[in-house]
Amino acid sequence: MEKLTIVSVDAHAQMPPQAWPKYLDKRYHDQLPQLLEENRSYTQITGHFHKRLHNTHLLEVFDLDHAMSDGGGFGAWDLKLRLQEMDREGIAGEFIHSGDSRASGLFYQSSNWTHTMELCQAGVKGYNRWLFDEFGPAADRLFLISNIGAAPWRDMDELLAELDWSAEKGFKATSVPGYVAYPGQPPLFDKYWDPFWARCQEHDITLWMHAGQGEGQGELGAIFQRLGARIDEEQGDVGEAIDRLRSEFFKGKIFSSIKPRRAMWQMMMGGVFDRFPRLRLMLSEIYGDWLGPTFKYLDEQFELNKGSIPAKHKPSEYYKSNCMNGLSFIRRCEVDLRHDLGVELLAFGRDYPHGEGTWPNTIPWLRDALHDIPKDEAIGIMGGNAMRFLKLDKAKLDAIAQRIGPSMDAIFGEHPPLPEDLIAHFDNRAQYLGQPERETRIPEIDRAMKEDLWRAKVFA
Repeated sequence: MEKLTIVSVDAHAQMPPQAWPKYLDKRYHDQLPQLLEENRSYTQITGHFHKRLHNTHLLEVFDLDHAMSDGGGFGAWDLKLRLQEMDREGIAGEFIHSGDSRASGLFYQSSNWTHTMELCQAGVKGYNRWLFDEFGPAADRLFLISNIGAAPWRDMDELLAELDWSAEKGFKATSVPGYVAYPGQPPLFDKYWDPFWARCQEHDITLWMHAGQGEGQGELGAIFQRLGARIDEEQGDVGEAIDRLRSEFFKGKIFSSIKPRRAMWQMMMGGVFDRFPRLRLMLSEIYGDWLGPTFKYLDEQFELNKGSIPAKHKPSEYYKSNCMNGLSFIRRCEVDLRHDLGVELLAFGRDYPHGEGTWPNTIPWLRDALHDIPKDEAIGIMGGNAMRFLKLDKAKLDAIAQRIGPSMDAIFGEHPPLPEDLIAHFDNRAQYLGQPERETRIPEIDRAMKEDLWRAKVFA
């Protein structure tokens, strides 16, 4: 029986607190008691957040296999559990990005409290080494993303040394500089970053731009701190505060923020892909309903400014030659817009084990989203496009899929419609039925672009 080879380009890992002492340089161990207190407050808030986002009182609607209720989400830091949940959902391979609600990051995340840049850098190095030790043994299925972009590297030599270490250990990708933002970092069109781009190209390491790109270290942590204080003091309606935070995540703060797009166009307008034409850029968990209108605007700005900026081609041309968009928790409107810049440049991410992701309902979710489109397009989105663009070993992944993958019939066969309460749950946790962005963000994009164009001309 022919099986589907599904590759997820969005999944997450987090180092558990019990591993912190092993992977953090001993010079900084005196900071761990504070981080444990931070973790207590953070997980208290994210626990509320998860319950309201995922409606955990509705387990009988979406958790029929008991994957969530039996602790399957702790594959965030446990290899055995992660592979178990990949097998259950028929996922042949997936890329692992940092961050999860089950524990604080090791100082460096936007959702952490504010910490010194030296401490954040030590935390990123510790996370990378833990990630390799925990998930590296399953390199045939788990593709590691080095978290280089979350650190404020003190000089280029240190940055390149970490990139070389990642490449030597077999990491497939790295987050883009400025994933977590720190004061004084140059914009991505600055040639300061050229040695980094050159080394990524040399090692054939993919650049990974994920939701949260550009958020400052401690920026979201300040919000979490305020909410934590309210919970501790039992003042006001904590549920309303959690709902406001949830709304911010979906409407402009994280998943639909223009900050990742800005980092992308800085690279494009700054001529990065001209100087390093073999670079690959994967966009992940930042939606796909903005592609058409945003690139129409970007191409117009290129035509107005070409000759005074480093770029030699339209941004849409760089996108088609060097980029791909991973549609995490894929939505119906994104399927409708799949031809905006090319369906062959779209991939899928299940966002395991996050509450807004397709887990633990990936197969029914994909069936509902994709079964009405041409079969070859659906197969490409579910894995074929990613395997080609990211240079994965298709033969090995196909062999794994023959063992654990879903049948073609699971997606393309005749099935009754999904229950209305399950579709409503998809919409509640991931805006599954949401309306596309269209041109609504262009004024905001224009303000940022005008600043970047002026700066790019100075740096040209």
